[in-house]
Amino acid sequence: MQKVAIITGGSSGIGKSLVLRYAQEGYAVVFTGRDSSRMRSTEEELQKGGHNFLSLVLDASSEEDNQKLIENAISKFGRIDVLVCNAGISMRALFEDLDIDVFKQLMDINFYGSIYVVKAALPHLLESRGSIIGISSINGRRSTPARSAYTSSKFAMEGFLETLRMEVMTRGVHVLVVRPGFTSSNIRNAALTANGKSQGESPRDEKEMMSSEEVALRTFKAEQKRKRDLVLTRDGKLALFFNKIVPGWVDKKIYDRMKKEADSPLK
Repeated sequence: MQKVAIITGGSSGIGKSLVLRYAQEGYAVVFTGRDSSRMRSTEEELQKGGHNFLSLVLDASSEEDNQKLIENAISKFGRIDVLVCNAGISMRALFEDLDIDVFKQLMDINFYGSIYVVKAALPHLLESRGSIIGISSINGRRSTPARSAYTSSKFAMEGFLETLRMEVMTRGVHVLVVRPGFTSSNIRNAALTANGKSQGESPRDEKEMMSSEEVALRTFKAEQKRKRDLVLTRDGKLALFFNKIVPGWVDKKIYDRMKKEADSPLK
């Protein structure tokens, strides 16, 4: 029977690349997103490749929508082998300027979105002895200024997945946490500002970053080997390494680097 992978937030960036990677590796794929035009673009690529898929326009922050996602996946394919919690949004603003509703929005999408979909899918993953993949961030272990809500959501996500890993490790379910560094994707364009509006463009040079396709390939390989953690990019690995030894020095280095971003909110 064909294996099935579910990827939330699969219409662009890392999510889309994961959808295409798992499809190319022979999986039936189920993916979600909020932008119907971006969803159609992914659908067209899958159709050209003759892949088996199901796409659903859903709100990642809705418990009901996540339940519908799993019900539809089981109804169409009868099983779940891989669940990728990828749906997410970023932000850039000083906490003192940030509308608290923006903070809540990021927690609802990035953290609770993962909670809801894992809760709904877990019985099926226990049955298949499958994999849960959390697409976190270097920010899931190391904070950066002007990203308080994003960092908090990723720290929370990692805490949840670490607990879950221990609860299911004797029952055959694999849990992988992926921490991409700076990756060329739509996430910075869509990042929210202090008042909740999209900043519209990336403040960084996207061409210098790891591609979303490379992130997807490395994630797939790590999942197949049932690895526990995957840290990506040289800068990301160095940040986490030195953070264990000289965290105060890392604070200053990260502050200086983020302050140089275009239109940085750091004063």
